[in-house]
Amino acid sequence: MGNLRARGRSVLRALPRILRDGAVTVALLAAASLGSWLLLQHTGVENNSALVYVLAVVLISIFTTGYTYAVAASLVAGFFLNYYFMYPFATFTLDLAGYPVAMLSMVAVSLVVCTLTTRLKIQAAEAVERERNAKALFELNERLDREKTAIQLEKERETIRGNILRAVSHDLRTPLTAISGAAAVLLEEEGRPERDVSLLSDIKSDADALITMVENLLSVTRIQGEGAQIKKQSEVLEEVAGDAVQKIRRRFPEARVALALPEDVLLVPMDPLLIRQVIFNLLENAVRHSGAPEGITLGLFRRENWAVTEVTDRGRGLSPEALEAVRTGRPLSAATSGDASRGMGIGLSVCRSIITAHGGFFEAENLPQGGALFRFGLPLEEEETA
Repeated sequence: MGNLRARGRSVLRALPRILRDGAVTVALLAAASLGSWLLLQHTGVENNSALVYVLAVVLISIFTTGYTYAVAASLVAGFFLNYYFMYPFATFTLDLAGYPVAMLSMVAVSLVVCTLTTRLKIQAAEAVERERNAKALFELNERLDREKTAIQLEKERETIRGNILRAVSHDLRTPLTAISGAAAVLLEEEGRPERDVSLLSDIKSDADALITMVENLLSVTRIQGEGAQIKKQSEVLEEVAGDAVQKIRRRFPEARVALALPEDVLLVPMDPLLIRQVIFNLLENAVRHSGAPEGITLGLFRRENWAVTEVTDRGRGLSPEALEAVRTGRPLSAATSGDASRGMGIGLSVCRSIITAHGGFFEAENLPQGGALFRFGLPLEEEETA
């Protein structure tokens, strides 16, 4: 029996709404008519059929949608009551005393009841919808609060990491500079055994590499710290590049860097310390990793509204991993960098980050004749481009 009821409800729900509401209306009116007929058979006189039809109208207003079916049921119930269950039976008449009042009262009561019932049903549906919206809004607010908390925690972690990195970098730079300087002084002394000279050269080279890495880390903390902004000032690009070349010549006396300067002065808005670090990183990469430190060229020129800097060498070129690192801005992984390219990945990543923070572009490619080319551009001042 329960299965039959469940199957009947499922079939009823599968019907279109207009058919379902119509079927409910017809069924309840038929049930009310049957009940009234049974009462009439039992009493043999006029009975409380009007109350039965009012109950049917109330149920119709509950189980159907809107006002249409309940209003129609009220009118049909009034006609059935007069025709079948009021004397003279099987005749529609309003001539007898009290019939018009009874008919109109029954229809009016049915209409009022169905209107109130439908309105309550609509208000209940609206209350359910408001509750659903409030629940969804509450869940959304909770999710946003969790995300906000996670973002704040991540910002705090980044701030702590940046502060630790700056403190460690500052503390490392002084002793590393002292080590490099002491090794350079000892190398200048004559008469040292070849083994000592080799060890001192390695010490100085490694100390210089670590100094460069520390400077790169400090540059990263400057441009990636919370609320950090690039403080630009108009600088002559040739002078900044000249400082980087002098530094590279002091660090690598065997390096040969050829300069290709523009005819016009390039006045560029920049942070000179950061741009000097970029040029130094590119020159150092060419010296360390190209395999041909004597064929390096630093070129400066103007291209439309950009001040462009190019560093080229005649070495072995860049690996696909290094080119991808330049394109994406991510450092080389430990598996692909190796000792031969130690420091290249982080140096290129720092260069790209600095140039991007200046609103410029950063590129790298292998030359057809051999060697690698690094190129970056910085936007010129507005008065220079007018």
